[in-house]
Amino acid sequence: MNPSPLQLLSEHSCFDGLQRFYQHASSEIGLPMKLSVYLPPQAAYGPVPAVLYLAGLTCTEETFMVKAGAQRLAAELGLALIAPDTSPRGAGVAGEADAWDFGVGAGFYLDATQAPWAKYWRMESYLMHELLPLLGQSLPLDCRRLGITGHSMGGHGALTLALRHPGRFKSLSAFAPICAASQCPWGHKALGHYLGADQTTWARYDASALMSGMAAAPFPGGILIDQGLADKFLAEQLHPELFEAACARVGQPLTLRRHAGYDHGYYFIVSFMADHLAHHARALR
Repeated sequence: MNPSPLQLLSEHSCFDGLQRFYQHASSEIGLPMKLSVYLPPQAAYGPVPAVLYLAGLTCTEETFMVKAGAQRLAAELGLALIAPDTSPRGAGVAGEADAWDFGVGAGFYLDATQAPWAKYWRMESYLMHELLPLLGQSLPLDCRRLGITGHSMGGHGALTLALRHPGRFKSLSAFAPICAASQCPWGHKALGHYLGADQTTWARYDASALMSGMAAAPFPGGILIDQGLADKFLAEQLHPELFEAACARVGQPLTLRRHAGYDHGYYFIVSFMADHLAHHARALR
């Protein structure tokens, strides 16, 4: 038997399941990529459904597993959790470090088409065509029952990947997502660098534009989004009202909850994580 291409970096018992951290050589990215996986106790007896979590800009594959408080309920519900790193790292491309200003370098969960980014910045192909199939082959995951969620830039990724790959995910939610990347400063900077100056191409990675183009509701069971009203990025960058309007136009059921006093950070996420995992568990039965 060939050894698994996943290199296990560490393993920790957690709520009778296993919290694992992996690294592997990615053919799509052309660099080593790290990820974390939580396997609930039910995975010891056969494949379990899974939720893919896409993190925001300043995060790594560790952030969600450490801060979100998701493992306890995932163990009760029998859900695996998958959290990849957000971006290529160590490519040596000039400007890569500017990611911390939400510019070039941040993964944005797309495939870049412009030099010098196109060689390594292939997060969509990495996730959809490499990582998820690899995990399905290597771990006790039922990849016919996948949900997707994410936060901020990762919320943008969750919405756009779910809409760009119909039927791949059975459930969808997001925390404070960038809902209209072609209509906010963060999106203008990232999409301009990765896709070029022709803004007609940007709609392919704009969740509100993608939803507006749907002929029918892609998630008839509903989409869940939580947004804090004390989020300093809400007015200029996130625009959940545009996604809400797009859903209304195509008859897509959407639960968009606006929470007074909550900001953009993980205290917000951990407050509502149980609702999101329950949302996915219902759809992934």
